[in-house]
Amino acid sequence: MTTTQQPPYPPTGPQHGHDHGHGSGGSHGSGSGDDHGSGGDGGHNSGADGGHGHSHSHSHGPAAPVSRHLRKVIAAILIPFTVAVVVGMVVLWPGGAPSHKRTGVGFDRQTQQATVTKVVSVSCASVNASGESATGDTSTAEGSSAQQEAGGTCKKATVTVTTGKDKGRTFTEIVQPDQSRQLHQGEKVVVAYEPSAPRDLQYSVTDVDRKFPMALLAGIFALAVVVVGRLRGVMALIALAISFMILNFFILPAILHGSNPLIVAVVGSSAIMLIALYLCHGLSARTSVAVLGTLMSLVLIGILGSVFIGWAALTGNTDDNTGLIHGLYPSIDMSGLLLAGVIIGSLGVLDDVTVTQTSAVWELHEANPAMGWRGLYRAGIRIGRDHIASVVNTLVLAYAGAALPLLLLFSIAQSSVGAVANSELVAEEIVRTLVGSIGLVASVPVTTALAALVVSADRPGPATAPVGVPAAATAAPDAKPAAARGGKGRRRKH
Repeated sequence: MTTTQQPPYPPTGPQHGHDHGHGSGGSHGSGSGDDHGSGGDGGHNSGADGGHGHSHSHSHGPAAPVSRHLRKVIAAILIPFTVAVVVGMVVLWPGGAPSHKRTGVGFDRQTQQATVTKVVSVSCASVNASGESATGDTSTAEGSSAQQEAGGTCKKATVTVTTGKDKGRTFTEIVQPDQSRQLHQGEKVVVAYEPSAPRDLQYSVTDVDRKFPMALLAGIFALAVVVVGRLRGVMALIALAISFMILNFFILPAILHGSNPLIVAVVGSSAIMLIALYLCHGLSARTSVAVLGTLMSLVLIGILGSVFIGWAALTGNTDDNTGLIHGLYPSIDMSGLLLAGVIIGSLGVLDDVTVTQTSAVWELHEANPAMGWRGLYRAGIRIGRDHIASVVNTLVLAYAGAALPLLLLFSIAQSSVGAVANSELVAEEIVRTLVGSIGLVASVPVTTALAALVVSADRPGPATAPVGVPAAATAAPDAKPAAARGGKGRRRKH
Protein backbone atom coordinates (compact mmCIF):
# COMPACT_ATOMS: atom_id res chain seq x y z
CA MET A 1 0.00 0.00 0.00
CA THR A 2 1.27 3.40 -0.88
CA THR A 3 0.69 6.46 1.26
CA THR A 4 1.16 9.96 0.01
CA GLN A 5 1.20 13.26 1.80
CA GLN A 6 1.00 16.53 -0.02
CA PRO A 7 -0.06 20.07 0.69
CA PRO A 8 -3.17 21.43 -1.01
CA TYR A 9 -2.78 22.61 -4.61
CA PRO A 10 -4.92 25.36 -6.03
CA PRO A 11 -6.63 24.31 -9.27
CA THR A 12 -5.21 27.22 -11.22
CA GLY A 13 -2.84 30.14 -10.83
CA PRO A 14 0.70 30.40 -9.46
CA GLN A 15 1.92 27.51 -7.38
CA HIS A 16 4.26 27.39 -4.42
CA GLY A 17 4.78 23.84 -3.26
CA HIS A 18 7.02 21.70 -1.13
CA ASP A 19 6.39 18.10 -2.19
CA HIS A 20 7.39 14.99 -0.32
CA GLY A 21 6.59 11.51 -1.63
CA HIS A 22 7.44 8.20 0.00
CA GLY A 23 7.03 4.94 -1.80
CA SER A 24 8.10 1.37 -1.86
CA GLY A 25 7.74 -1.54 -4.20
CA GLY A 26 8.00 -1.57 -7.91
CA SER A 27 6.59 1.88 -8.61
CA HIS A 28 7.85 4.90 -6.69
CA GLY A 29 8.13 8.62 -6.93
CA SER A 30 6.63 10.19 -10.01
CA GLY A 31 5.21 7.41 -12.10
CA SER A 32 6.34 4.25 -13.79
CA GLY A 33 7.44 3.00 -17.19
CA ASP A 34 8.88 5.68 -19.43
CA ASP A 35 7.43 8.61 -17.51
CA HIS A 36 9.46 9.54 -14.43
CA GLY A 37 8.53 13.08 -13.77
CA SER A 38 8.38 16.34 -15.52
CA GLY A 39 11.51 18.40 -15.36
CA GLY A 40 12.85 16.43 -12.38
CA ASP A 41 11.75 13.52 -10.22
CA GLY A 42 10.58 14.87 -6.92
CA GLY A 43 9.89 12.92 -3.76
CA HIS A 44 11.65 10.14 -1.90
CA ASN A 45 12.13 7.17 -4.15
CA SER A 46 13.25 3.67 -3.35
CA GLY A 47 13.07 0.19 -4.77
CA ALA A 48 13.12 0.38 -8.53
CA ASP A 49 14.76 3.76 -8.46
CA GLY A 50 17.61 2.36 -6.44
CA GLY A 51 18.06 5.38 -4.20
CA HIS A 52 16.52 8.24 -2.31
CA GLY A 53 15.97 11.77 -3.43
CA HIS A 54 14.52 14.97 -2.11
CA SER A 55 13.31 17.97 -4.08
CA HIS A 56 12.15 21.39 -3.10
CA SER A 57 10.56 23.48 -5.84
CA HIS A 58 8.88 26.83 -6.21
CA SER A 59 7.01 27.52 -9.41
CA HIS A 60 5.55 30.81 -10.49
CA GLY A 61 2.83 30.13 -13.02
CA PRO A 62 1.57 26.93 -14.64
CA ALA A 63 4.20 24.52 -15.88
CA ALA A 64 3.70 22.59 -19.08
CA PRO A 65 2.49 19.10 -18.01
CA VAL A 66 4.75 17.22 -20.37
CA SER A 67 6.77 14.20 -19.35
CA ARG A 68 10.50 14.00 -19.71
CA HIS A 69 10.10 11.07 -22.09
CA LEU A 70 7.86 13.07 -24.44
CA ARG A 71 10.16 16.05 -24.29
CA LYS A 72 12.94 13.73 -25.44
CA VAL A 73 10.76 12.48 -28.30
CA ILE A 74 9.94 16.03 -29.40
CA ALA A 75 13.60 17.01 -29.17
CA ALA A 76 14.60 13.93 -31.18
CA ILE A 77 12.39 15.22 -34.00
CA LEU A 78 13.02 18.95 -33.86
CA ILE A 79 16.75 19.06 -33.11
CA PRO A 80 17.77 17.14 -36.28
CA PHE A 81 15.27 19.21 -38.23
CA THR A 82 16.79 22.43 -36.89
CA VAL A 83 20.29 21.20 -37.67
CA ALA A 84 19.18 20.34 -41.21
CA VAL A 85 17.75 23.86 -41.65
CA VAL A 86 20.99 25.46 -40.46
CA VAL A 87 23.07 23.24 -42.75
CA GLY A 88 20.75 24.03 -45.65
CA MET A 89 21.15 27.76 -45.10
CA VAL A 90 24.93 27.44 -44.92
CA VAL A 91 25.10 25.37 -48.11
CA LEU A 92 22.66 27.57 -50.05
CA TRP A 93 23.83 30.91 -48.66
CA PRO A 94 24.17 33.16 -51.74
CA GLY A 95 26.46 35.89 -50.44
CA GLY A 96 24.43 38.69 -52.04
CA ALA A 97 22.37 39.12 -55.19
CA PRO A 98 24.23 38.58 -58.49
CA SER A 99 25.01 41.65 -60.55
CA HIS A 100 23.64 42.22 -64.04
CA LYS A 101 23.55 44.91 -66.67
CA ARG A 102 20.52 47.14 -66.18
CA THR A 103 17.88 46.93 -68.88
CA GLY A 104 16.15 50.23 -68.09
CA VAL A 105 12.79 48.44 -68.08
CA GLY A 106 10.33 48.39 -65.17
CA PHE A 107 11.97 48.03 -61.76
CA ASP A 108 15.36 47.56 -63.42
CA ARG A 109 15.75 51.27 -64.08
CA GLN A 110 18.18 53.54 -62.28
CA THR A 111 16.28 55.93 -60.04
CA GLN A 112 17.01 59.06 -58.03
CA GLN A 113 15.09 61.30 -55.65
CA ALA A 114 13.83 64.70 -56.83
CA THR A 115 11.56 67.60 -55.87
CA VAL A 116 8.97 69.46 -57.96
CA THR A 117 10.10 73.08 -57.64
CA LYS A 118 7.65 74.81 -59.98
CA VAL A 119 4.35 74.03 -61.73
CA VAL A 120 2.70 76.28 -64.35
CA SER A 121 -0.36 75.76 -66.55
CA VAL A 122 0.20 75.78 -70.31
CA SER A 123 -1.80 74.97 -73.42
CA CYS A 124 -1.31 71.36 -74.47
CA ALA A 125 -1.34 72.44 -78.13
CA SER A 126 1.41 75.03 -77.60
CA VAL A 127 3.56 72.57 -75.72
CA ASN A 128 3.30 70.01 -78.45
CA ALA A 129 3.85 72.63 -81.14
CA SER A 130 7.09 73.67 -79.51
CA GLY A 131 8.46 70.22 -79.99
CA GLU A 132 8.36 69.11 -76.36
CA SER A 133 6.96 65.61 -75.95
CA ALA A 134 4.57 64.81 -73.14
CA THR A 135 5.70 62.05 -70.87
CA GLY A 136 3.96 59.79 -68.39
CA ASP A 137 1.24 57.20 -68.55
CA THR A 138 -2.29 58.07 -69.67
CA SER A 139 -5.44 56.36 -68.45
CA THR A 140 -7.56 56.92 -71.59
CA ALA A 141 -7.50 55.67 -75.14
CA GLU A 142 -5.16 57.31 -77.67
CA GLY A 143 -7.90 59.10 -79.54
CA SER A 144 -9.35 60.69 -76.43
CA SER A 145 -5.88 61.63 -75.24
CA ALA A 146 -5.06 63.32 -78.54
CA GLN A 147 -8.28 65.32 -78.44
CA GLN A 148 -7.58 66.55 -74.91
CA GLU A 149 -4.04 67.48 -75.87
CA ALA A 150 -5.32 69.61 -78.70
CA GLY A 151 -7.67 71.76 -76.63
CA GLY A 152 -6.85 71.03 -72.97
CA THR A 153 -4.64 72.64 -70.38
CA CYS A 154 -1.48 70.80 -69.39
CA LYS A 155 0.94 71.40 -66.55
CA LYS A 156 4.61 72.11 -67.03
CA ALA A 157 6.56 71.02 -63.96
CA THR A 158 10.16 71.92 -63.21
CA VAL A 159 11.83 69.07 -61.31
CA THR A 160 15.17 69.25 -59.46
CA VAL A 161 17.21 66.11 -58.85
CA THR A 162 18.26 65.90 -55.18
CA THR A 163 20.43 62.74 -55.12
CA GLY A 164 23.12 61.12 -57.25
CA LYS A 165 25.87 62.53 -59.40
CA ASP A 166 23.47 64.98 -61.10
CA LYS A 167 22.26 66.50 -57.83
CA GLY A 168 20.89 69.99 -58.50
CA ARG A 169 20.14 69.32 -62.16
CA THR A 170 16.68 70.41 -63.35
CA PHE A 171 14.40 69.16 -66.11
CA THR A 172 10.83 69.76 -67.20
CA GLU A 173 7.94 67.31 -67.14
CA ILE A 174 4.72 67.80 -69.08
CA VAL A 175 1.66 66.44 -67.26
CA GLN A 176 -1.38 65.70 -69.42
CA PRO A 177 -4.81 66.62 -68.01
CA ASP A 178 -5.97 63.00 -68.21
CA GLN A 179 -3.10 61.56 -66.20
CA SER A 180 -4.09 59.86 -62.97
CA ARG A 181 -1.10 61.37 -61.12
CA GLN A 182 -0.80 65.15 -61.13
CA LEU A 183 2.34 66.92 -59.90
CA HIS A 184 2.27 69.68 -57.29
CA GLN A 185 4.87 72.23 -56.25
CA GLY A 186 7.04 71.02 -53.38
CA GLU A 187 6.14 67.36 -53.95
CA LYS A 188 8.84 64.71 -53.48
CA VAL A 189 9.07 62.36 -56.47
CA VAL A 190 11.13 59.46 -57.82
CA VAL A 191 12.73 59.96 -61.23
CA ALA A 192 14.15 57.38 -63.63
CA TYR A 193 17.55 57.92 -65.20
CA GLU A 194 18.52 56.55 -68.61
CA PRO A 195 22.17 57.46 -69.42
CA SER A 196 21.93 56.37 -73.08
CA ALA A 197 19.06 58.78 -73.87
CA PRO A 198 19.56 62.37 -75.14
CA ARG A 199 20.43 64.74 -72.32
CA ASP A 200 17.01 66.44 -72.27
CA LEU A 201 15.27 63.07 -71.99
CA GLN A 202 17.54 61.31 -69.53
CA TYR A 203 15.28 62.00 -66.54
CA SER A 204 11.53 61.43 -66.17
CA VAL A 205 9.15 61.26 -63.21
CA THR A 206 8.06 57.68 -62.48
CA ASP A 207 6.51 57.77 -59.02
CA VAL A 208 5.84 59.75 -55.86
CA ASP A 209 8.26 59.57 -52.93
CA ARG A 210 6.06 58.12 -50.19
CA LYS A 211 8.75 57.09 -47.71
CA PHE A 212 7.56 59.39 -44.94
CA PRO A 213 3.90 58.28 -44.77
CA MET A 214 4.96 54.64 -45.05
CA ALA A 215 7.51 55.06 -42.25
CA LEU A 216 4.92 56.86 -40.11
CA LEU A 217 2.41 54.06 -40.64
CA ALA A 218 5.06 51.48 -39.73
CA GLY A 219 5.84 53.44 -36.56
CA ILE A 220 2.16 53.52 -35.57
CA PHE A 221 1.93 49.78 -36.18
CA ALA A 222 5.01 49.08 -34.06
CA LEU A 223 3.73 51.31 -31.27
CA ALA A 224 0.34 49.59 -31.25
CA VAL A 225 1.96 46.15 -31.12
CA VAL A 226 4.23 47.13 -28.21
CA VAL A 227 1.49 48.90 -26.22
CA VAL A 228 -0.93 46.01 -26.49
CA GLY A 229 1.48 43.08 -26.65
CA ARG A 230 4.16 44.48 -24.31
CA LEU A 231 7.12 42.06 -24.18
CA ARG A 232 5.39 39.64 -26.55
CA GLY A 233 4.84 42.53 -28.94
CA VAL A 234 8.52 43.46 -28.83
CA MET A 235 9.47 39.85 -29.53
CA ALA A 236 6.99 39.74 -32.41
CA LEU A 237 8.56 42.84 -33.98
CA ILE A 238 12.04 41.35 -33.61
CA ALA A 239 10.83 38.13 -35.23
CA LEU A 240 9.27 40.16 -38.05
CA ALA A 241 12.56 41.95 -38.67
CA ILE A 242 14.44 38.65 -38.74
CA SER A 243 11.90 37.23 -41.19
CA PHE A 244 12.47 40.13 -43.56
CA MET A 245 16.23 39.70 -43.22
CA ILE A 246 15.99 36.00 -44.14
CA LEU A 247 13.76 36.86 -47.07
CA ASN A 248 16.00 39.68 -48.30
CA PHE A 249 19.45 38.22 -47.63
CA PHE A 250 18.85 34.51 -48.17
CA ILE A 251 15.69 33.51 -50.06
CA LEU A 252 15.70 36.13 -52.83
CA PRO A 253 19.47 36.14 -53.59
CA ALA A 254 19.63 32.33 -53.46
CA ILE A 255 16.87 32.06 -56.05
CA LEU A 256 18.61 34.64 -58.24
CA HIS A 257 21.83 32.60 -58.01
CA GLY A 258 19.99 29.68 -59.60
CA SER A 259 19.24 27.50 -56.56
CA ASN A 260 16.05 25.46 -56.69
CA PRO A 261 13.28 27.86 -55.57
CA LEU A 262 11.35 25.10 -53.80
CA ILE A 263 14.34 23.97 -51.71
CA VAL A 264 15.25 27.58 -50.90
CA ALA A 265 11.66 28.34 -49.88
CA VAL A 266 11.45 25.24 -47.67
CA VAL A 267 14.74 26.01 -45.91
CA GLY A 268 14.02 29.73 -45.55
CA SER A 269 10.42 29.20 -44.39
CA SER A 270 11.56 26.63 -41.84
CA ALA A 271 14.13 29.05 -40.46
CA ILE A 272 11.51 31.80 -40.23
CA MET A 273 9.08 29.42 -38.54
CA LEU A 274 11.56 28.24 -35.91
CA ILE A 275 12.84 31.72 -35.08
CA ALA A 276 9.44 33.42 -35.04
CA LEU A 277 7.60 30.78 -33.01
CA TYR A 278 10.26 30.17 -30.38
CA LEU A 279 11.15 33.85 -30.08
CA CYS A 280 7.54 34.94 -29.65
CA HIS A 281 6.19 32.04 -27.60
CA GLY A 282 9.20 30.69 -25.76
CA LEU A 283 11.16 27.43 -25.82
CA SER A 284 8.50 25.06 -24.52
CA ALA A 285 6.62 21.88 -25.38
CA ARG A 286 3.61 23.99 -26.32
CA THR A 287 5.59 25.89 -28.93
CA SER A 288 7.21 22.68 -30.15
CA VAL A 289 3.80 21.17 -30.82
CA ALA A 290 2.87 24.25 -32.86
CA VAL A 291 6.13 23.89 -34.80
CA LEU A 292 5.39 20.23 -35.55
CA GLY A 293 1.85 21.05 -36.68
CA THR A 294 3.11 23.85 -38.91
CA LEU A 295 5.83 21.64 -40.39
CA MET A 296 3.40 18.82 -41.23
CA SER A 297 1.00 21.28 -42.87
CA LEU A 298 3.80 22.85 -44.92
CA VAL A 299 4.78 19.40 -46.18
CA LEU A 300 1.19 18.81 -47.31
CA ILE A 301 1.06 22.23 -49.02
CA GLY A 302 4.34 21.53 -50.81
CA ILE A 303 3.15 18.16 -52.09
CA LEU A 304 -0.26 19.43 -53.24
CA GLY A 305 1.24 22.56 -54.79
CA SER A 306 3.84 20.59 -56.73
CA VAL A 307 1.24 18.13 -58.04
CA PHE A 308 -1.36 20.66 -59.15
CA ILE A 309 1.03 23.28 -60.52
CA GLY A 310 2.50 20.58 -62.74
CA TRP A 311 -0.88 19.05 -63.59
CA ALA A 312 -2.38 22.42 -64.53
CA ALA A 313 0.74 23.28 -66.57
CA LEU A 314 1.25 26.60 -64.77
CA THR A 315 4.46 28.27 -65.95
CA GLY A 316 4.59 31.07 -63.38
CA ASN A 317 5.42 33.54 -66.16
CA THR A 318 2.19 35.50 -66.48
CA ASP A 319 2.90 39.23 -66.20
CA ASP A 320 5.49 41.89 -66.94
CA ASN A 321 7.37 41.37 -63.67
CA THR A 322 7.79 37.61 -64.04
CA GLY A 323 8.62 38.11 -67.72
CA LEU A 324 11.36 40.56 -66.79
CA ILE A 325 12.74 38.13 -64.18
CA HIS A 326 12.78 35.33 -66.73
CA GLY A 327 14.50 37.60 -69.25
CA LEU A 328 17.21 38.68 -66.81
CA TYR A 329 17.73 35.22 -65.24
CA PRO A 330 16.61 32.50 -67.68
CA SER A 331 17.92 29.78 -65.37
CA ILE A 332 15.25 30.47 -62.74
CA ASP A 333 12.51 27.84 -62.66
CA MET A 334 9.41 30.04 -62.77
CA SER A 335 6.99 27.26 -61.86
CA GLY A 336 9.23 26.46 -58.88
CA LEU A 337 9.15 30.13 -57.99
CA LEU A 338 5.35 29.97 -58.01
CA LEU A 339 5.38 26.99 -55.65
CA ALA A 340 7.87 28.77 -53.39
CA GLY A 341 5.47 31.71 -53.21
CA VAL A 342 2.64 29.38 -52.20
CA ILE A 343 4.69 27.93 -49.34
CA ILE A 344 5.96 31.28 -48.06
CA GLY A 345 2.52 32.88 -48.37
CA SER A 346 0.87 30.09 -46.38
CA LEU A 347 3.42 30.12 -43.56
CA GLY A 348 2.18 33.26 -41.84
CA VAL A 349 -1.42 32.08 -41.59
CA LEU A 350 -0.32 28.58 -40.59
CA ASP A 351 1.63 29.97 -37.63
CA ASP A 352 -1.49 31.75 -36.43
CA VAL A 353 -3.67 28.61 -36.69
CA THR A 354 -1.25 26.17 -35.07
CA VAL A 355 -0.30 28.46 -32.18
CA THR A 356 -3.96 29.25 -31.50
CA GLN A 357 -5.00 25.60 -31.53
CA THR A 358 -2.13 24.56 -29.27
CA SER A 359 -2.88 27.34 -26.80
CA ALA A 360 -6.58 26.43 -26.83
CA VAL A 361 -5.83 22.81 -25.89
CA TRP A 362 -3.41 23.86 -23.15
CA GLU A 363 -5.97 26.28 -21.67
CA LEU A 364 -8.69 23.61 -21.81
CA HIS A 365 -6.40 21.33 -19.84
CA GLU A 366 -5.71 24.07 -17.29
CA ALA A 367 -9.45 24.64 -16.87
CA ASN A 368 -10.24 20.93 -16.52
CA PRO A 369 -7.22 18.75 -15.71
CA ALA A 370 -9.47 15.67 -15.48
CA MET A 371 -10.30 15.81 -19.19
CA GLY A 372 -8.73 13.00 -21.23
CA TRP A 373 -7.01 13.50 -24.56
CA ARG A 374 -10.14 12.55 -26.49
CA GLY A 375 -12.14 15.18 -24.65
CA LEU A 376 -9.41 17.74 -25.21
CA TYR A 377 -9.36 16.91 -28.91
CA ARG A 378 -13.13 17.19 -29.27
CA ALA A 379 -13.22 20.53 -27.45
CA GLY A 380 -10.21 21.86 -29.36
CA ILE A 381 -11.58 20.82 -32.74
CA ARG A 382 -14.81 22.72 -32.03
CA ILE A 383 -12.72 25.84 -31.55
CA GLY A 384 -10.75 24.99 -34.68
CA ARG A 385 -13.85 24.77 -36.84
CA ASP A 386 -14.65 28.41 -36.13
CA HIS A 387 -11.05 29.29 -36.87
CA ILE A 388 -11.11 27.40 -40.16
CA ALA A 389 -14.19 29.25 -41.39
CA SER A 390 -12.73 32.69 -40.68
CA VAL A 391 -9.18 31.97 -41.89
CA VAL A 392 -10.21 30.38 -45.20
CA ASN A 393 -12.57 33.25 -45.93
CA THR A 394 -9.82 35.72 -45.10
CA LEU A 395 -7.33 33.97 -47.37
CA VAL A 396 -9.73 33.83 -50.33
CA LEU A 397 -10.72 37.48 -49.95
CA ALA A 398 -7.06 38.53 -49.67
CA TYR A 399 -6.20 36.90 -52.98
CA ALA A 400 -9.40 38.20 -54.61
CA GLY A 401 -8.62 41.72 -53.46
CA ALA A 402 -5.10 41.52 -54.87
CA ALA A 403 -6.48 40.32 -58.23
CA LEU A 404 -9.38 42.79 -58.32
CA PRO A 405 -8.15 44.83 -61.35
CA LEU A 406 -7.68 41.61 -63.29
CA LEU A 407 -11.17 40.43 -62.37
CA LEU A 408 -12.55 43.79 -63.52
CA LEU A 409 -10.94 43.31 -66.92
CA PHE A 410 -12.60 39.92 -67.28
CA SER A 411 -15.91 41.48 -66.24
CA ILE A 412 -15.55 44.21 -68.86
CA ALA A 413 -14.84 41.55 -71.50
CA GLN A 414 -17.97 39.68 -70.33
CA SER A 415 -16.01 36.45 -70.06
CA SER A 416 -17.67 33.36 -68.63
CA VAL A 417 -16.67 32.00 -65.24
CA GLY A 418 -15.12 28.96 -66.93
CA ALA A 419 -13.05 31.10 -69.27
CA VAL A 420 -11.85 33.28 -66.41
CA ALA A 421 -10.89 30.32 -64.23
CA ASN A 422 -9.11 28.62 -67.14
CA SER A 423 -6.80 31.58 -67.83
CA GLU A 424 -3.35 31.10 -66.34
CA LEU A 425 -3.44 34.39 -64.46
CA VAL A 426 -6.55 33.39 -62.51
CA ALA A 427 -5.66 29.68 -62.35
CA GLU A 428 -2.45 30.57 -60.50
CA GLU A 429 -4.43 32.43 -57.84
CA ILE A 430 -6.97 29.59 -57.60
CA VAL A 431 -4.25 26.99 -57.08
CA ARG A 432 -2.44 29.27 -54.63
CA THR A 433 -5.63 29.88 -52.63
CA LEU A 434 -6.97 26.32 -52.59
CA VAL A 435 -3.66 24.61 -51.85
CA GLY A 436 -2.97 27.03 -49.01
CA SER A 437 -6.50 26.62 -47.67
CA ILE A 438 -6.24 22.80 -47.70
CA GLY A 439 -3.04 23.08 -45.67
CA LEU A 440 -4.75 25.43 -43.22
CA VAL A 441 -7.75 23.12 -42.82
CA ALA A 442 -5.49 20.10 -42.27
CA SER A 443 -3.39 21.95 -39.69
CA VAL A 444 -6.34 22.22 -37.30
CA PRO A 445 -6.98 18.50 -36.61
CA VAL A 446 -3.29 17.63 -36.85
CA THR A 447 -2.14 20.28 -34.37
CA THR A 448 -5.11 19.72 -32.06
CA ALA A 449 -4.45 15.96 -31.91
CA LEU A 450 -0.73 16.49 -31.23
CA ALA A 451 -1.45 19.04 -28.50
CA ALA A 452 -4.09 16.83 -26.85
CA LEU A 453 -1.75 13.83 -26.81
CA VAL A 454 1.21 15.79 -25.44
CA VAL A 455 -0.67 17.77 -22.80
CA SER A 456 -2.25 14.62 -21.35
CA ALA A 457 0.86 12.43 -21.58
CA ASP A 458 1.81 12.65 -17.89
CA ARG A 459 -1.40 11.09 -16.70
CA PRO A 460 -0.79 7.61 -15.24
CA GLY A 461 -2.91 4.74 -16.43
CA PRO A 462 -5.28 2.69 -14.21
CA ALA A 463 -2.57 0.12 -13.49
CA THR A 464 -0.17 2.68 -12.01
CA ALA A 465 -2.62 5.05 -10.38
CA PRO A 466 -5.10 3.13 -8.23
CA VAL A 467 -8.29 4.76 -7.17
CA GLY A 468 -7.67 7.01 -4.24
CA VAL A 469 -4.10 7.93 -5.14
CA PRO A 470 -3.85 11.65 -5.99
CA ALA A 471 -2.55 12.27 -9.50
CA ALA A 472 -0.30 15.00 -8.08
CA ALA A 473 1.76 12.26 -6.44
CA THR A 474 2.88 11.10 -9.90
CA ALA A 475 3.59 14.55 -11.31
CA ALA A 476 6.60 16.78 -11.11
CA PRO A 477 6.93 19.01 -8.05
CA ASP A 478 6.05 22.09 -10.08
CA ALA A 479 3.30 20.50 -12.13
CA LYS A 480 -0.41 20.70 -11.52
CA PRO A 481 -2.37 17.63 -10.44
CA ALA A 482 -3.75 15.59 -13.31
CA ALA A 483 -6.34 12.86 -13.46
CA ALA A 484 -5.81 9.40 -14.86
CA ARG A 485 -5.97 8.77 -18.58
CA GLY A 486 -9.41 8.74 -20.06
CA GLY A 487 -10.86 10.29 -16.90
CA LYS A 488 -10.53 7.01 -14.88
CA GLY A 489 -9.48 7.32 -11.30
CA ARG A 490 -10.15 10.35 -9.15
CA ARG A 491 -8.21 13.18 -7.55
CA ARG A 492 -8.19 13.76 -3.81
CA LYS A 493 -8.62 17.32 -2.70
CA HIS A 494 -7.17 18.53 0.57
